[in-house]
Amino acid sequence: MTAAPPWTWPEATWRGLVGRVRAGRRLRPEIWPDGARCAVALSFDCDHETFEMGAGGQAIGRLAWGEFGRRVGVPRILAVLERHGVPATFFCPAVAALIDPDEAARIAAAGHEIGIHGWIHENTSLLDAATERELMLRAHDTLARLAGRAPVGHRAAQWDTSPNTVAIVRELGLLYDSSLMADEDPYELLLDGTPTGIAEIPVEWLRDDAVYLMFNRNPATRPYATPEDVLRIFLRELDAAWEEGGVFQLVMHPFVIGYRSRIWILEEIIRHAAARGRCWFATHADIARYVLTHG
Repeated sequence: MTAAPPWTWPEATWRGLVGRVRAGRRLRPEIWPDGARCAVALSFDCDHETFEMGAGGQAIGRLAWGEFGRRVGVPRILAVLERHGVPATFFCPAVAALIDPDEAARIAAAGHEIGIHGWIHENTSLLDAATERELMLRAHDTLARLAGRAPVGHRAAQWDTSPNTVAIVRELGLLYDSSLMADEDPYELLLDGTPTGIAEIPVEWLRDDAVYLMFNRNPATRPYATPEDVLRIFLRELDAAWEEGGVFQLVMHPFVIGYRSRIWILEEIIRHAAARGRCWFATHADIARYVLTHG
């Protein structure tokens, strides 16, 4: 990336940047499995202690905050999912998985998907191509060993992708990425204008629990929405996806959603979708497989 001011970039520079990774063909199918009206894709980013370490932090208190997600949040989430018989996708930094090797096995044994989420929750957009590739391959192999099956999906930590990320995802033969925001429904990724065969299961900050409920001291930010407010936003997104016949995709974090006063949001979302009817609860991998063949 050039260090020159952007207003001095020649056309080839900004066209090359914009054209590196683009949204290709739309993959929303005419109908979902078993006649479902929409797909519901719940995901949980198990950053745990790497939320602090990935940015170089070493604060013991913040490491304990991450440990809460492992110790309390994940078990509560798994209990809700089991109670309703709903599958989900858990994106795990490899170091977070290595801290408690049994966690990935427990998640996989419960029938859920485990996806790549960096090595130590590093900011991928700051890495050179060789380092990013080495870390993603290492993370892939670590999760495959701990979960008992190779991951087929990727989500960049903090959704910070680089111009090299999609090429590495393709090299690994992964089925999908879930880091980008060019649509609300799945689409095929283009790399330098060429279809990749990789499905994008898009994310969005407004469908992320941390945006509303996170607390930080530096910079000083406090949650600005109540759990009731957050639920209303998520349900509006779900209802709109149902009306359009698309995908309701949601990102949650065990150390954010896993508290006593918040876990009920997850339960209410599942209940609401079940009450609407014709909702297909699926992992991100299941949705990617379906849309790549039926989209």
